[in-house]
Amino acid sequence: MPGNPCLWTPLPQSSPCPCDRYKHACCSYDGDVYVLGGRDNSCLGDFWKYSVVLDEWTRLSCSGEAAPEELEQHSMVAHKGFLYVFGGMWDSAYTGRRCPLWVFDVVNEKWVPCQGKTSSPQSQRPSNRKGHSAVVLGSTMLVYGGFMDIKGSLQEFWSLNLNTTAWSGLSGSDRGASVPGPRHNHSAVAYQNCMFLFGGLKGLREQRDFWSWNSTNHTWTCLKPGPPRLMGHAAVTYRDSMLLFGGGESQNSPSRSLWRYSFSSHTWSQVASLPGSDAPDRIHHCCVGLGRSYEPDTDGSGSALQSTPQDAKPRLFKNKCFPVSHSDIEMKTFSKMSSDVDAQSDTQPDPQLTQNSLMFENKAFRRQWSCADDLLLDQEDGDILKNLPDTLLVLGGRPYSRHSPICVWSMTLTES
Repeated sequence: MPGNPCLWTPLPQSSPCPCDRYKHACCSYDGDVYVLGGRDNSCLGDFWKYSVVLDEWTRLSCSGEAAPEELEQHSMVAHKGFLYVFGGMWDSAYTGRRCPLWVFDVVNEKWVPCQGKTSSPQSQRPSNRKGHSAVVLGSTMLVYGGFMDIKGSLQEFWSLNLNTTAWSGLSGSDRGASVPGPRHNHSAVAYQNCMFLFGGLKGLREQRDFWSWNSTNHTWTCLKPGPPRLMGHAAVTYRDSMLLFGGGESQNSPSRSLWRYSFSSHTWSQVASLPGSDAPDRIHHCCVGLGRSYEPDTDGSGSALQSTPQDAKPRLFKNKCFPVSHSDIEMKTFSKMSSDVDAQSDTQPDPQLTQNSLMFENKAFRRQWSCADDLLLDQEDGDILKNLPDTLLVLGGRPYSRHSPICVWSMTLTES
């Protein structure tokens, strides 16, 4: 229920790992978290992959003609084995001659050439910008707003067909409907056939308006606002709701508030923290959801939000976490450990369990979950992500610690 509290846990990171930063871009794919660019005391151009199961960071290549340069306030989304990065370049004569779009092949771990096509010879492609939003609806990436030097806040609305890499401009005001207008440093999420957009900056003024865009009839609808004026916040889709965290009413006033909007009841609620569990103050951070409840449902079917049927047959799969032989191995289900037992136990896991089941090496997960029972996990195509505990990760943001490992917090909602 929306009124249930949440648990916040800091996750200390050990080297090698990215340095602390803000105005970076993050996304998750197949159980891994990807972090690109941002700022510390300068603009950054490094690219990292974080394995949640292994609790390990791997630095990926970000060089070559197809790779982006140093970026900040850019966007990054995942779709069918590829990461799509847009915007974030420093403005120069060079930025006006190209579309700021880069594509990363997750399987082969390399950047692939892709400048995007236009839907017609007369069409244009979006130019460089910062502080925009990007979401994936079906096979389309939607990009709204952003900030450009000289022009300021933008109200441009673009779609990229991820199958054909063709750009096209969207209006939404053809029928006289109101529109969100120019803005940057706002948030946006996708749910079923709609994109939901909140807050941000119009010029120098913080906003708290809330909008939905329907991809079926291409119309905007102004919805009831809930949180105060915010910019530099982050939002994700969680089950049938949107979670919105952090940001601030100004650049120098980071917030620790967590808000939840129910798509079914159309209501906002502020989510409290459990006693002794304090959320961090964060602005210009990134949020990434892991687990079945954070899987996108952008086709209107609701299939991604449904739980695994109780009578579903378990399947064998290859262990992705420890070196194994070429034969398939069995998995055991995860069950919550008693907090009292966990707090007092410093013993190593049973070697027999380690050999026959996936063990979460991430300390945060290990405190809450362990291998138990003699059942197999239902692994759909070996997707570990579907069996991770539902967790929201908050990565980086201001205030940040210069020359320190990236700040990572874990948030878990208690559900009745």
